[in-house]
Amino acid sequence: MREVRVIAEDGSQLGILPTEDALRRAEEKGLDLVEVQPMSRPPVCKIMDYGKFKYEQKRKASELKKKQTVVEVKEVKFRPKTGQHDFDTKVRHLREFLEEGNKGRVTIMFRGREIVHPEIGQEILRKVADAISDIGQVELPPRMEGKQMFMIVAPGKAPVKRAPVGMAPGAAPAAPGATPTTPAAPAQAPALGAGPVITRKTMP
Repeated sequence: MREVRVIAEDGSQLGILPTEDALRRAEEKGLDLVEVQPMSRPPVCKIMDYGKFKYEQKRKASELKKKQTVVEVKEVKFRPKTGQHDFDTKVRHLREFLEEGNKGRVTIMFRGREIVHPEIGQEILRKVADAISDIGQVELPPRMEGKQMFMIVAPGKAPVKRAPVGMAPGAAPAAPGATPTTPAAPAQAPALGAGPVITRKTMP
């Protein structure tokens, strides 16, 4: 006769019993005999309310799913000639994204010969960073990607004073009357690590 190691409903060990005896004990209590460790020798079974057990498993899985953080990266696009009204509207949407806990990709789209004036894009990104500085911070400094310039912003106020966008950290401002120099290209940022699911949505 097959034997099983039995655990009572209160967690106490009942020892190794014939399967029929274990089933009888469960039936006497109006409960089920559930095999919890089938690969053990002998298999381990527990006396329990199987319906309640399944409900608790489902509830725990649901709670675990709720705790998972899903972070979206939503894109806001600007043009070098974006007007003030459109600028304010897009910044307002960006602030809403950040307040919801999402990240933002701020993109400057160049067309034709606009690409020879990247300083215009840098100035727009600088204004955007200033406009959201009370609730967000620059996570990835401005960089070029084809005919686009973009930066990534994330929720949370920077703990230290942020250097102007486009200026290398620690770089001192030019002295009055000095000839401006071309700012150094921003350092390559490390790829985003594994973490929150990141999807991306684009706002026209």
